[in-house]
Amino acid sequence: MRVSRRTQGPLVADPTGFLKFDREEPKKKSTEERLATWGEVYADVDPNERNESVRKQASRCMDCGIPFCHSGGSGCPLGNLIPEWNDLVRRGDWAAASDRLHATNNFPEFTGKLCPAPCEAGCVLSISPLSGGPVSIKRVEQTIADQSWEAGYVQPQVSEVSSGRRVAIVGSGPAGLAAAQQLTRAGHEVTVFERDDRLGGLLRYGIPEFKMEKKVLDRRLAQLRKEGTRFVTGCEVGVDLSVDDLRAQYDAVVLAVGALRGRDDTTTPGRELKGIHLAMEHLVPANKFVEGDGPPSIDARGKHVVIIGGGDTGADSYGTATRQGALSVTQLDQYPMPPVARDDNRSPWPTWPYILRTYAAHEEAGERKFAVAVKRFAGDDEGRVTAVELQQVRVQKDPATGRREVIPVNDEVETFPADLVLLAIGFEGVEQMPLLDGLGLSLTKRGTLSCGADWQTETPGVFVCGDAHRGASLVVWAIAEGRSVANAVDTYLTGASDLPAPVHPTALPLAVV
Repeated sequence: MRVSRRTQGPLVADPTGFLKFDREEPKKKSTEERLATWGEVYADVDPNERNESVRKQASRCMDCGIPFCHSGGSGCPLGNLIPEWNDLVRRGDWAAASDRLHATNNFPEFTGKLCPAPCEAGCVLSISPLSGGPVSIKRVEQTIADQSWEAGYVQPQVSEVSSGRRVAIVGSGPAGLAAAQQLTRAGHEVTVFERDDRLGGLLRYGIPEFKMEKKVLDRRLAQLRKEGTRFVTGCEVGVDLSVDDLRAQYDAVVLAVGALRGRDDTTTPGRELKGIHLAMEHLVPANKFVEGDGPPSIDARGKHVVIIGGGDTGADSYGTATRQGALSVTQLDQYPMPPVARDDNRSPWPTWPYILRTYAAHEEAGERKFAVAVKRFAGDDEGRVTAVELQQVRVQKDPATGRREVIPVNDEVETFPADLVLLAIGFEGVEQMPLLDGLGLSLTKRGTLSCGADWQTETPGVFVCGDAHRGASLVVWAIAEGRSVANAVDTYLTGASDLPAPVHPTALPLAVV
């Protein structure tokens, strides 16, 4: 066991590090390089050079008396011990930093690449722009994860005991994988069922290769297999495996099925035209193409692409369409362009700031338009979309009903060419599936599955976690819920558990109401 750094004498964090070093982002490949391949957007850097640069970034951490960065409400729901591993990196103790990082996070390479880093929004250096910006926590985390694999710190952790209990986990996204690893390490026999042909859920088919190369996922799956977790792909539980057989063969069931029911636009005239799709209908075959499965069924090559929706999924579709060779890419957002800096009146520190977020894809090509909405989709004689008609709008709440309304500000209409329209306007919750009917479970008004304080649904022995419980959310919340549900299942099976439970089912991020 390593000695806590707080008992090691005078070696403490540098309280003036943020004055000595500016915040620096990792280097990216040139736009030409990025568009010529599906690989990740960041440049390959010599590990020694990378580590030395990140040591300086870690030195900007002040080891605050009250570190909001790993507060569950305003920072990291996993409770990552950020000041501790920042200081260990500053001192060059990468092995100890890896220990502290993996103590709270099963998959730091996932969060390091994909999480939007609420920890940085909660960093004390985010209070004032005069500080030079928050600590590059996400970059430090990713570098620890990279160094952990390169140096061989990551090894299978095989349980020395067996509980004799069997657990089925339905879904192999980050929540299901986190629960599986925790329960396998606790000595249970765990089987993960995935209906797709490959493992990973949205990590596999929802996240483009340029954001996270799938070899990163595959090496972690290899570790889980060596630890004893069993995986079954191409199996839809409730269809290929009956619910009766599932309950008969397993002592507990965890539902980590995600919230993949995409929100559609059924009111705009012309929605029925060919060439208008939900964004996931574009992303999934594109990711399968990168996996080697042949040409995608929906291809942006040679087309004018319009993406409706300004979030992560929209940005993923944006970068994918650009790499496919789109003639143009235009992303539409019905809200005004956010400010480039935090507005303390709207989102005061340490809440998640409402600011303009520019993804790597936006730097490569195309354009974004704000405060606009589609009045009508126009098509040709063959029923294919050819253009979108846009109006400037404002979004307001109806004072009587509280419902959001999109109101045109004038009668002017602007026409944009559109051969492919992708709807990235969010998710409505868990998909309807025979498994839920067989378990006697119904969805809430939010389209999610409810549970008690012990993560157990109304059906005894059946638990839920991740987006299926929370609704579409961040990868860091999925891992936190997977770890927490593992504690609940372990307690259910054995009467007690030493597994960590970083979040309660009712936990919510800090927000201004």
